[in-house]
Amino acid sequence: MAAPKAGSAARAQWMARAGGLGRLVLGLAIAALVWEGSVLLFGIRPHYLPKLSTILQAIATTPKPYVDGFLRTLAETLIGFVAGGAFGIAMGIVFFRVRALREMVFPIFIVSQTIPVIAFGALVVLWFGNTLLAKAVIAFYLTFFPVAVNTLLGLESVDRQQVALMRSFGASRWQLLARLQFPTALPHIFVALRLASSLSLVGAIVGEWFGDTTGLGVLLLQAMYNENVVSIWATLLVSALLGTGFYAVVAAAERRLVFWGAEQ
Repeated sequence: MAAPKAGSAARAQWMARAGGLGRLVLGLAIAALVWEGSVLLFGIRPHYLPKLSTILQAIATTPKPYVDGFLRTLAETLIGFVAGGAFGIAMGIVFFRVRALREMVFPIFIVSQTIPVIAFGALVVLWFGNTLLAKAVIAFYLTFFPVAVNTLLGLESVDRQQVALMRSFGASRWQLLARLQFPTALPHIFVALRLASSLSLVGAIVGEWFGDTTGLGVLLLQAMYNENVVSIWATLLVSALLGTGFYAVVAAAERRLVFWGAEQ
């Protein structure tokens, strides 16, 4: 009996995913038709909004700059996101464990986030030059703080009665953290990671504005200087593709790791 039930559950899950993908494709197709039709129907000038077909044709005609820019910005975003996420989780745990350190360091983190990313980016480029590392550091800067805050909030949300119960069975501090506190904090952490997936991309693109030869931010800046509206929209579409894909990967990891969230 267990095998048929497992098979039915797997089929239902597959059909749900297929249905979700179908709705996504349908939504994108409708959005594309509305875009193309609105430009033609209302006579919108290309200077304001080019036709979607024109933008896609521009990408297809010269794909290399967009592919190279996509890969470069992806690398910067990924490095900054992973480093910022790991640092944010670590600091959230440290702040949870050591209250005195939280009271000393946490206000500094808050002050650091009041610095405009443009100003911070200028300093980072001066320190590290126009390198991939510099852009990753800016992405890191926008990533770590929300992750640290949500990690701390998640750890503090643990039921004290559950903690007392585990302690009554002789659980150590690290066992409490690994088996109760950190799993309880995971939903909060992934909320911050989903937010950080977008923020890290913003940080990487802004960092490229300070000077580079490859990247979506470079393409966007060049298109703005040349008043190439089609190229601006093409770069925005590629950036949206990168951001949406990155967000989807983080959301998929959340569904995989925080499986009890779906059950609730």
